[in-house]
Amino acid sequence: MATDEETPLTAQESQPLNHSRDLHILSWAFLLIFLAYGAVQNLESTINTEGDLGTISLGILYVSFAVFSVVASLVVKKMGAKNALVLGTTGYWLFTAANLKPSWYTMVPASLYLGFAASIIWVAEGTYLTSAARSHASELNLHEGTVIGKFNGVFWGMFACHQLVGNLITLALLRDEEGGTTSGTTLLMIVFLFSLTFGIILMFFLNKRNGKEERLQGSQNTISSLLNSMLNLLLDVRILLVIPLLAYSGLQQAFVWAEYTKVIVKPVLGERGVGGAMAVYGIFDAISSLAAGRLTSDLKSITLIVVGGSLVQLIVLLWLLLNYSVSTGLLGTLFPLLVGALWGIGDGVLNTQLSALLGILFKHDLEGAFAQLKLWQSVSIAIVFFISTSISFQTMVVIMLVALCISVAGFLFLTLSVEKAFTRRAS
Repeated sequence: MATDEETPLTAQESQPLNHSRDLHILSWAFLLIFLAYGAVQNLESTINTEGDLGTISLGILYVSFAVFSVVASLVVKKMGAKNALVLGTTGYWLFTAANLKPSWYTMVPASLYLGFAASIIWVAEGTYLTSAARSHASELNLHEGTVIGKFNGVFWGMFACHQLVGNLITLALLRDEEGGTTSGTTLLMIVFLFSLTFGIILMFFLNKRNGKEERLQGSQNTISSLLNSMLNLLLDVRILLVIPLLAYSGLQQAFVWAEYTKVIVKPVLGERGVGGAMAVYGIFDAISSLAAGRLTSDLKSITLIVVGGSLVQLIVLLWLLLNYSVSTGLLGTLFPLLVGALWGIGDGVLNTQLSALLGILFKHDLEGAFAQLKLWQSVSIAIVFFISTSISFQTMVVIMLVALCISVAGFLFLTLSVEKAFTRRAS
């Protein structure tokens, strides 16, 4: 059966525009979906406080995410990346709708289903974006690593804007009332449901990608072959060396949601200031993603960019560990915003470079590689949500520092080994 990529074109020059079109449709769809979900996630622990419903729901969500990440690659291979993207969006819509009537009977099932949907959508995103970038590079005879980096830069730069837009909408619609209550929640959720709906509709305009690259990856379509594929991937020393960095990328995201807003922002700027601080974080995340994507070309550039982003987060963690104290005045007000800006730079680097790294190193099993990314990210995020209430802030910072050092050490060993192997082969 002929596919979109196999069909002859009457105008060859129009084909590269299709890949760019798909990139921008995907980016806009994710922006519309995650400006809603990201803001809802930021609010969960403050609007659903009875019995810690919001925090526990997020913990359940990421445990479910981790469990279903094991089979996500199989679902994506069976359905195709585009169909899996559409299916994945439904979980975000249902989770937001459940917040219109939050209870254990609505939030727990919605969280469990969103864990499944999230595992599907993120594996599909990584597979689809990398496939589009590789096709674009092949047809225009461009350097593959450079195109993968630029495509990831555009996507993650646009994606990072969800923190800015979503939190500004929250800031505009929510009102603090007397007695510590908040009004405008219902209106906010309805607005977010409209945004999610538009994002889902955009997904339908993506071109299907069932060309030869995906058919090569699609041979493993049973549970037994999936388990064999996972085992083979875990026996690959390259994935073992990068797993600590995959896990750290989840830790540093959860640190923002669980610690940064609660310990650093709220005591200084108040609850309403959380939205503004997260908007600053989102702006610098977006700028960092775009810049890192533009600078990416090969493993050497990825190595330098990751080391730079890690150094920024290392400085922040040491600053928090050695000198942090809530202060008043202008410096006290600027401090949370500066931390958010620097942390956003590091997050933008990790998002773009990890996706580019996996796309370059694991060309023949993209679904499996991106499933590993989301598996280890979701496991680490779930751990942070469950332990953050029982350990001190300083202990969390120490854990982050140790994890960062271990992950960067493994990553450097990997990239230097691969570069050395390429050099030896070339000579």
